[in-house]
Amino acid sequence: MSPSAVRSGGADAVTADAPDPRTWVELVWIEGRIERWIRFGSAAGEVILDRRRRRVAFAPHAVFAFVRWAANEAGTVQSRIDILQAVALGAAVTTVPGVTPGGLSLLRLGTWPTVQAALHCVDAVEALGLDPVEIAPDYWRHVHNRLAARATPRPYSLARHRAWRLRRELGGC
Repeated sequence: MSPSAVRSGGADAVTADAPDPRTWVELVWIEGRIERWIRFGSAAGEVILDRRRRRVAFAPHAVFAFVRWAANEAGTVQSRIDILQAVALGAAVTTVPGVTPGGLSLLRLGTWPTVQAALHCVDAVEALGLDPVEIAPDYWRHVHNRLAARATPRPYSLARHRAWRLRRELGGC
C-alpha cells in the first residue's frame, strides 16, 4: 500500500521512509454474513480495498469501538465488541483480529447480550451529549468488568466526566 493510496486526516500522513505509527482496522460488510464496523472513533486515514472492504487508521492514543458480527445459515456465530486505544509505535498491545498491530484494550466482550448491553452504554454516553472517545477510559474498563460479571454497569455521569477532565488537566492520568 503506497502512502498516496491513503486518504489521510492531515499532516500526520505517512512517508515512504518512516514506519506507520497508526493503528489499522480492517472493516468488512457482507450483508447478513460478516459485518465489522467502527461504532465510534475518528479515523486518521482510510484505504478502500474493494466495495465490501476498507481499512481505517487511528492515530496513537485515539479511542475507538470495533464491532464484529458474523452469521451462517444456522444464525449468529460471532458477536464481539472491543473498545481500544491506539498505541504508539513499539508499545505493548492486545492483539485483536482485524486490528494491526493491536491496541490497549479498554473493553472486550463477546456474546450478543453483552455486546448489546455495551452498545446501550455507548448510547447512554451519547445521550449525555458526550463523545464516547472523550470520556474516562476507566469507565469502559468498568463496563467490561460489570458485564463480564453479569452485573449492571453504573451509568456515566456529567459529574464523573467533569472530574475526569479536571484530573486529566492536572496531569493525573
